[in-house]
Amino acid sequence: MNNIKAVFICLISIFGCNIQAQTSSENDHEIEKKIDSILKLMTLEEKIGQMTMYNGSWDLTGPPGTVNAKDKFEKLKNGKIGAMLNVTSAEATREAQKAVMEHTRLKIPLVFGYDVIHGYKTIFPIPLGESASWDLELMEKSASIAAKEASAAGIHWTFAPMIDVSRDARWGRVMEGAGEDPYFNSVVGVARIKGFQGDDLTATHTIAACAKHFAGYGFAEAGKDYNSVDVGVYELHNSILPPFKAAAEANVATFMNAFNEIDGIPATAHKYLQRDVLKDGWNWEGLMVSDWGSIGEMIAHGYARDKTHAGELAIKGGSDMDMESSAYEIGLKNLVEENKVSIDLVDDAVKRVLRLKMKLGLFKDPYKYSNLDREASDIYTEAHQEIAREAGRKSIVLLKNDTLPTKSSPLLPLRTNQKIAVIGDLADDKDTPLGNWRAKAERKSAVSLLEGIKNAIPPENITFARGPEFVTDVLEEGKRQFLWPLKFNENDTTGTANALNVAKNADVVIVAMGENAYQTGEGRSQVDIQINKLQKDFLKKVRKANPNTVLVLMNGRPLDLSWESENISAILETWHLGSQAGNSIADVLFGKYNPSGKLPVSFPRSVGQEPLFYNQKNTGRPNSQNTVTFSGYTDSEKTALYPFGFGLSYTTFKYDKLKLSDTTMTKNGKILASIEVTNTGNKDGEEIVQLYIRDLIGSLTRPVRELKGFKKLMIKKGETKTVSFEITKDQLEFYTVDKIWDVEPGNFRLGIGGDSQIKLGAIFKVQ
Repeated sequence: MNNIKAVFICLISIFGCNIQAQTSSENDHEIEKKIDSILKLMTLEEKIGQMTMYNGSWDLTGPPGTVNAKDKFEKLKNGKIGAMLNVTSAEATREAQKAVMEHTRLKIPLVFGYDVIHGYKTIFPIPLGESASWDLELMEKSASIAAKEASAAGIHWTFAPMIDVSRDARWGRVMEGAGEDPYFNSVVGVARIKGFQGDDLTATHTIAACAKHFAGYGFAEAGKDYNSVDVGVYELHNSILPPFKAAAEANVATFMNAFNEIDGIPATAHKYLQRDVLKDGWNWEGLMVSDWGSIGEMIAHGYARDKTHAGELAIKGGSDMDMESSAYEIGLKNLVEENKVSIDLVDDAVKRVLRLKMKLGLFKDPYKYSNLDREASDIYTEAHQEIAREAGRKSIVLLKNDTLPTKSSPLLPLRTNQKIAVIGDLADDKDTPLGNWRAKAERKSAVSLLEGIKNAIPPENITFARGPEFVTDVLEEGKRQFLWPLKFNENDTTGTANALNVAKNADVVIVAMGENAYQTGEGRSQVDIQINKLQKDFLKKVRKANPNTVLVLMNGRPLDLSWESENISAILETWHLGSQAGNSIADVLFGKYNPSGKLPVSFPRSVGQEPLFYNQKNTGRPNSQNTVTFSGYTDSEKTALYPFGFGLSYTTFKYDKLKLSDTTMTKNGKILASIEVTNTGNKDGEEIVQLYIRDLIGSLTRPVRELKGFKKLMIKKGETKTVSFEITKDQLEFYTVDKIWDVEPGNFRLGIGGDSQIKLGAIFKVQ
């Protein structure tokens, strides 16, 4: 009885008298004092409970129906669960929180996580697509809206952003990140983290972000999801880790480790990565959570004997919270009592869990996010839809826009008084534009392409023909997004004759083709990255019937568009654009918005080029001009079909008068590079001006060029603007042969232009 009273008095001291001090202004020292006080009250079992995360996808507003659900509910009430994922809605999160707050000894609140990847109910373009906007303010804004909606449904924590550098279009999860460049992933990742977390994590409209997957997940061999990664320490530091370091410096609340092994050690137990680099080297104090079941999966890797051994490896390696493996729950208590695991490691992990909950303000009010009024008013609003439409149109990339022999101007933009044929089953698809990882979006809730066109021009000018359907398997309501494989038609000719007749009698044909929403995402690796054979055969027939054909692509990965690029007059890359997809595409098709997107990934000429990326290194025989045998292919060019940074506009831009303020600089000095950019076309337009630099000689071989800065700006027709970039050591340093970040003296070459293939002309020297 005396012990219970002592605990109660301590809790009042921690959570009662000082409760009002827990605000955004509460300093780190005060938080740490409270965490230490709580830790002293906890038993080993309670500590392990805080390190355990369970999936809660059962009805928490009623009695648990299954044995498994009943077991989890009892664990909630007994303090054996510290976090839950997939518990959504203000009511459900309140009920789960109540089970903890009313029944556990210490009443430490739960934290609720969910995969809010590109929106909660209002869906924005898939991350790869939105990255094509190169608009960091927009990406921060869309993440903040996602946070506002998710937090209104009781969510505290999102498992985003994914900041894996990914160079292989075969890898299905390429859709979830910002592409192939380390610098670009860094700045995009930080923008999204700022959007999710805002300036104050205790505010109810913000949620904790999670930088994932640490590390190397995007380098999976052969583009196979979950596959092994084999890189050296220099590639690790120069290509894979920079976005994560930027995330840590931006105070991202949590990290998630990766499914893959890296150089023989599963990332989940990788002490060098998680402890030596992240926690000690970068002095990061946040929470490291495992990916779903990744601790237990070390058994299949051949690295752990059983769950207990896996838990031992994971905690020693630096994993603080076990998501859905039950490894800590099963074996960690015995490991500590047998002195196989230090209690200090457990305490450090628990502190990180408590720190997250403190910074979210949950000790002050465990129910603060579970607000039915906010859930009714803050989700799927008209204002959010307007931002989704803006994000959609800014994410579209114009890949091709030819002037036809019979026309005096390019095919796009279209006139609203033309007879338009809209063709393809994706054109009338209201689900595919939502993409994969669509959180709580309602199925078939997107504005389809056909609807968007009908909203833009007189309906009497539109004729729709579906043509053959390339996907036969439609997901049923309530089925999880991992249902696989999709079934593709191969010989369907239903509607082909009618569609071709419609095409023949139109002024212009808009054909929607590409990928179903579930062809990309986790576990969606493919060896064939062309559009489906049935679609391509049909496209060839449409092109023959009417050469005035616009191809609207909907896809989540780079595609092999070699035939399309050669034969189709105009191509729009629209990705999976989200809730307002159709309206966004129509805005671009009819010139309401001048396309400004640029590719965050290289598009190959063939899948045989993969992995393909612009910032490669030279070999000793880089060019065919130098020797008969060279580093390339005998049956194809080695360059990208559409390179990183590429994107056309309805106007044209001229780059001229590249200047440097000086030709030499010291390591800690700076120089200014500038260029004049002129809009030489007939329309106002936005241009993304890109800075690339090459370190000509290094202690390690360096890439042929690297993106080191960019600016997006509006330039009116006929206008010239001078664009400047400040160059400092931040753009020039790399992880050297001495295993330090340093700027090595020597010559550098730079160029400024509209994509990654611009000429690097100006040379400067670092002394």
